[in-house]
Amino acid sequence: MSSTTDHDERYRAIVARDTRFDGQFVTAVRSTGIYCRPSCPARTPKPENVTFYPTSAAAHEAGYRACKRCLPEAAPGSPAWNLRGDAAARAMRLISSGVVEQEGVPGLAARLGYSPRHLTRLLTAELGAGPLALARAHRAHTARMLLVGTDMPISEVAFSAGFASIRQCNETIREVFEMTPGQLRERRRTRGPDSGAEADVTGMIDLLLPHRMPMDAAGIFAWMAARALPGMEAATESSFARNLRMPGGPAHLEIRQTPAGQLRLRARVTRLGDVAPLVATARRLFDLDADPTAVDAALAAHPELGPRVAAIPGIRVPGAADPHEMLIRAMLGQQVSVARARAMLTALTEQLGERTVDGGLLFPTMAAIAEHGAEVLRGPAARIRAITNAAAALADGSLILTVGDDGAEQRARLMAMPGIGSWTADYVRMRVIGDPDVFLPGDVAVRAGAVACGLPGDAAPMAARAERFAPWRSYLTAHLWRAAPVRPSRAAKREPTSQESS
Repeated sequence: MSSTTDHDERYRAIVARDTRFDGQFVTAVRSTGIYCRPSCPARTPKPENVTFYPTSAAAHEAGYRACKRCLPEAAPGSPAWNLRGDAAARAMRLISSGVVEQEGVPGLAARLGYSPRHLTRLLTAELGAGPLALARAHRAHTARMLLVGTDMPISEVAFSAGFASIRQCNETIREVFEMTPGQLRERRRTRGPDSGAEADVTGMIDLLLPHRMPMDAAGIFAWMAARALPGMEAATESSFARNLRMPGGPAHLEIRQTPAGQLRLRARVTRLGDVAPLVATARRLFDLDADPTAVDAALAAHPELGPRVAAIPGIRVPGAADPHEMLIRAMLGQQVSVARARAMLTALTEQLGERTVDGGLLFPTMAAIAEHGAEVLRGPAARIRAITNAAAALADGSLILTVGDDGAEQRARLMAMPGIGSWTADYVRMRVIGDPDVFLPGDVAVRAGAVACGLPGDAAPMAARAERFAPWRSYLTAHLWRAAPVRPSRAAKREPTSQESS
């Protein structure tokens, strides 16, 4: 339940049918028994008939059904799960990554440091639904997305969404949407030639990735292109593709921008159950659940950033395809240029990475880096030792690094490792967790960008000034990286890894 103020603000949003709030809450209407996204085109209900819920799972648990007209499950995800760092937000990030399907509620609870019973109480009190209901709602969302966006057989949709059986999928779809999977598929709009839905290749999907506008797609594709590792990743000005490991085996994803400006995901998995986690990974990579309107408004309120926001609306902070890989890439990139870091990572991947069935490369396992990294890596012995020790700790589980970590605890764990300083720990937190409020005052490129924008160039006064930009300092950092003047390659070799990691 919302406070009176929240209720009034959200009611004004649904009166305006404001698409900016889609995915941030749902509107349950007592007189009809349905829940909608804020922008639903249906007649606006009376305020006394409305209850707002933070998730569709909470509305469903309260006895409501999804609106057949606006399909609230089709909205972008909520930015709250990155903005908030509490247990509920961490749970939502882990649920979207498929932890409940892979490890059950006990596994989710263990990752968060709670008993299953206490976690259920906590999430029910905070979000209106327990972990099983939240995971079930996520499966329903994934199934709807695949039914509407691809030609996959309904049986494959069931397992791709994480259901244990076709019957369970059918029952959930009927309960949530009051339609059978077949009826839901029939309601999809006629797709244009860019839809690319695959019907004949098992494990192949091609679907739209909803997100809020504006979107600086050109900037994030350029970021990926500068850091792409040959054989494992490929990027152009409008596409990014890579191989990665999923629990069921190797997978491949490609995110591309269509001529109409939409983003589409084309992906192939070894196990159908990896589809939903792979979609979540793609969304994290491109920061697609961000609220660019809120970010841009907050940053533009400061005169130093106003021109940058006007020039680059909807800037995104790239995420990480794999937390373990991200740490190695960040450590390898310290104190070297983008080109140098890319060369070292390419050598590491070519010599220690595994080959996929189609000849592509996978990033090396942590065990391989721990055992053979010293034979491949070049540079100061202390750095190589730090990298191989970190890889060994990740491989044996003594160092935990996941998208569901508590930010402060993750930072402390990383800082306790030899060879990992504050820059690396904070950079990894920004990229792995998606923390929107990370600032890197010691970063050479950030300092150069700050001077270009009229902010202090020295670390201490710059960090003090940056406090005014909370809770969006990660996006401030992204703008300062973009504002930094391009340096000659020799000078760039002295720059830290802010521009190295992928």
